[in-house]
Amino acid sequence: MKLKIVLLVTLGLACLGLGAVGVALPVLPTTPFVLLAAACFSASSKRMHAWLSRNRFFGPYIEHYRTGTGIKMSLKIASLVFLWAGLVLSMLAVRTWWIYLILGLVGAGVTAHLLLIKTRKKTGAGQAFHPLPPS
Repeated sequence: MKLKIVLLVTLGLACLGLGAVGVALPVLPTTPFVLLAAACFSASSKRMHAWLSRNRFFGPYIEHYRTGTGIKMSLKIASLVFLWAGLVLSMLAVRTWWIYLILGLVGAGVTAHLLLIKTRKKTGAGQAFHPLPPS
């Protein structure tokens, strides 16, 4: 039982690290890694799961996905612009046909995923987002 907890926390931290790298590198998607980290933490460590859910950077990803409220259109547009700019720059740097294919498939998959996520309406004044109620 203890080994399972250690493995899940380790996997959660690795996924969270990959999600953090994905913020800067458009080839790595952030959201799936953060969600996987949340799943690992929820099965292994209530403290780590609460920390991640309250994290100012990653908490909203988890909460919006969990509740199905979606993401803002401006975030979708910015994500797609950065994604494709990074992919095109990577393609220009490498200039290998099979890398083009891989990057194109990754780009198409991430683009489809982003477009299929529900678009969240803007919150009005005074409706600030709070991932979890205070404990």
